[in-house]
Amino acid sequence: METNEVKITADLQKFIDKFQPNKFKLMAKGIEVRGIKDMHRNLSQAKAIIENLELDLFVSHNAEMLSYGGFEVNNR
Repeated sequence: METNEVKITADLQKFIDKFQPNKFKLMAKGIEVRGIKDMHRNLSQAKAIIENLELDLFVSHNAEMLSYGGFEVNNR
């Protein structure tokens, strides 16, 4: 029997602890943060956390994600 367990890297765990998203979904390469009301502020905050903590992560966002108030934070 195979398990599709997603492993959270140390950098991703640091991001989650600092950003403290209310809702997020684990994905193969990172997380999807959901239910964001102020997208611009939260995207900026996520990028600042990654830069300040020198995490090996990046933020991904597109128009489809905007429709449900979400963005991704992925491992490089």
